[in-house]
Amino acid sequence: MKQELLSKIDEIKAKIASHGIIDPALVKNLDEWYRIELTYTSNALEGNTLSRQETALVVEKDISIEGKQLRELIEAKNHSEAVEYIKKFAENNKKLSDITLAVILDIHRILLQKNDDVNSGRLRTIPVRITGSTSIMPNPASVPDLMTEFVKWISKTTEHPVLTAIEAHYRLVSIHPFTDGNGRTARLLLNLILMQNDYPPVVIHPEDRRIYVTSLEKAQTGGGKDDYENFMLEAVLKSAEKYVDGLK
Repeated sequence: MKQELLSKIDEIKAKIASHGIIDPALVKNLDEWYRIELTYTSNALEGNTLSRQETALVVEKDISIEGKQLRELIEAKNHSEAVEYIKKFAENNKKLSDITLAVILDIHRILLQKNDDVNSGRLRTIPVRITGSTSIMPNPASVPDLMTEFVKWISKTTEHPVLTAIEAHYRLVSIHPFTDGNGRTARLLLNLILMQNDYPPVVIHPEDRRIYVTSLEKAQTGGGKDDYENFMLEAVLKSAEKYVDGLK
């Protein structure tokens, strides 16, 4: 199943490439759609209550939404900025070895700025647990070494780019290097690697949260990665198909 999904994803990538030069106005429109969609969905997965439309109003019009917490509004603006950061980085840095610890810390810093400046862009120094999960996260003292090994792995892996992106997401959330923002940072890193390799970004929808979280926890607790990898590959495939629809 894994190879079949990868083949379908690569077929769609080739179809996108066959379009040749795409109208800049269309590219701009797609970029703006993804910026809002990635921001809305990733924040919603973590409990942010802004709707898709409210997220767009906050990001594009700088409008405050009555009844929403200031933290949620800042999360939307921050995530939108982080999407722009990874987009530009992917355009200008095409090698996996360009992804350093400093880059990952920059993504995290942007996500948490103004909401948690004490911890933004910094590795955790305290133990953490995931609410409702039986997964055990590494001791904080081991996090710096684990992150050093993580970025070393990224720079040396020869795996298929899509599988690399999915594995990088899994490894980062399993290290859980930050006090907060681990999931959002991991999803942005996932998309950074995809975009570096000319794949469309993947959107993981809030309605798929249970399957997403359950497959991650199953892998983290020794149940195997098949469910996780298949879920993520199907999400990449659906997002790529959506991108092609956008081109049409």
